[in-house]
Amino acid sequence: MRTHCTVVFLFPVVLVLSSCGNLPGKPAPNSIPVDPDHITDFKMLFKQNCAGCHGENATAGAALDISDPVYLAIIDDNTLHKIIANGIPGTSMPAFAQSSGGMLTAEQVDAIVHGIRQSYSKPDALAGSTPPPYAASTPGDSQHGAAVYQTFCSTCHGPDGKGGPKASSIVDGSFLALLPDQELRTLTIVGRPDLGAPDWRNNIPGKPMTPQEISDVVGWLSSQRPQLPGRVYPTAAKPLGEHP
Repeated sequence: MRTHCTVVFLFPVVLVLSSCGNLPGKPAPNSIPVDPDHITDFKMLFKQNCAGCHGENATAGAALDISDPVYLAIIDDNTLHKIIANGIPGTSMPAFAQSSGGMLTAEQVDAIVHGIRQSYSKPDALAGSTPPPYAASTPGDSQHGAAVYQTFCSTCHGPDGKGGPKASSIVDGSFLALLPDQELRTLTIVGRPDLGAPDWRNNIPGKPMTPQEISDVVGWLSSQRPQLPGRVYPTAAKPLGEHP
């Protein structure tokens, strides 16, 4: 009788314990929120922070194609980290690091740099060519740059840079106001293959641009930048009701 009672008593306890894993309200393992600062998955970080401008797969976006292996061949990881962390003042590239007012930790910026490098770099991207330096050591000669432009760029962008049969204006004030000299240099070296613009080796087949020619044409483009970017007129009438 005692043995029977024990069995009867233990059965409900075992039943209750076995069903604890299915209790209503218990969160599923994948429903527990992750601290945003601890997310280091490259694809997730890129989608949330970079894809809006650079495209979902780092291409076909409004901004520079950062999946371009030529671009990744001329820029080092330290410079790429600084750009992502601190942004590019005066342009549409914001700062993403928390230390500069953004949302990402230094570890997350590192994860993006590493992910870009691992996903898109190609060891043979330059095909044995020696690229011009990413940054210029001295300013270019804008007067000589005008002649360089005619040689390498006018076929596509027109004789005065205001647009041609194959490409749009590159002396538009709004365009130049958004691009500092370094970005103009980067675009001259890397091109925009996604838009049909060749890199520094292929404006004229068999005649790559020299580092000095790149600096000079950037100097010429920079000289076209308006002193008051974004303003249509040097002066404008004050709105009604505004006093001196």
